[in-house]
Amino acid sequence: MRTVVVVHTGPATIQPIKQQFQQILPDVRVINIMDDSLLNDVMAAGHLTEAVTGRIFSYMQLGQQMGAVALLNACSSVGEAASAARSAISIPIIKIDDTMAERAVASGPRIGVVATVKTTLEPTVRLIKAKAAAAGKSVAVTEALAEGGFQALLDGKSELHDEIVKRTIQSLADKVDVIVLAQVSMARLVPSLTDMKVPVLSSPQSGVEAVRDALASRH
Repeated sequence: MRTVVVVHTGPATIQPIKQQFQQILPDVRVINIMDDSLLNDVMAAGHLTEAVTGRIFSYMQLGQQMGAVALLNACSSVGEAASAARSAISIPIIKIDDTMAERAVASGPRIGVVATVKTTLEPTVRLIKAKAAAAGKSVAVTEALAEGGFQALLDGKSELHDEIVKRTIQSLADKVDVIVLAQVSMARLVPSLTDMKVPVLSSPQSGVEAVRDALASRH
């Protein structure tokens, strides 16, 4: 059985990604490495730090030592650290939001990005702009921070989190062609957003599909 190691920066991403693996890659053994100090340290500093980058690198090395055939980075706030690790790791490192960003760029030039954590907004916007440049397209990105949403989730107030995020998503709907949910923890709202005028993209499904594609290409 093939093994994929998923690196998480908090508990909120474990279950949504696990569900996608069960649906998309049921024959793969998934090992989760979770260190909630990573996101806390990024949030405290306001940006990705060298120390956090070093720990991400260590976890990627550890995943490779565990016999993984691929690694999945589950958090957009540390996505750039995962990119930096690619040159030193011999197995594929997939970022949960790469495919989502590509699909957003393909959906139209006006892209909205919603996050509950400020440190996730900036790297997600940079990723989208990089994907647009690679595709030879020009995009305008509108950011929206769902203030209080992340704290509500930490406090176990999931309904309040969903309400705050949904309100933020709806506030962007008239201004953009597509909306990107920058965190895995927000993906569960997508089924309840059927009345939206524009597509709303989340990362767990497309991220695990990218793992599937990476594994298929290695056969």
